[in-house]
Amino acid sequence: MVAGPIDFVIGFVVSLLIGAFGIYVGARVITGIEDFGYAVITAIVGSVVWWLVAVFLGWIPLLGPFLALVAWIWVINVRYPGGWVKAIGVGLVAWLSVWVVLVALSTLGLLTPDALGVPGM
Repeated sequence: MVAGPIDFVIGFVVSLLIGAFGIYVGARVITGIEDFGYAVITAIVGSVVWWLVAVFLGWIPLLGPFLALVAWIWVINVRYPGGWVKAIGVGLVAWLSVWVVLVALSTLGLLTPDALGVPGM
């Protein structure tokens, strides 16, 4: 069965919402900010920045993926208060919370384990 444009849009939206949920949880835990819409924008911008860095620098072994991760954390740092340490904390909590959600949904057979807006998912 070939996935059509509707399937792509649904997959994109679901992945984006799961990634945004992770950023929302991370931001809420680390910075105390509770704004899901802001997390959605952060997930979109973070995904685009991650993708751009990965396209242009991802071919460099070890350094390319690391720079893409740093770029994603930079987006969080710009969007949320507290500096780099809190941005890293938001990223770690986001990654962990998305991992938990994806494992649960994957176990139920509802999704594949990946999410837009959170690296490595």
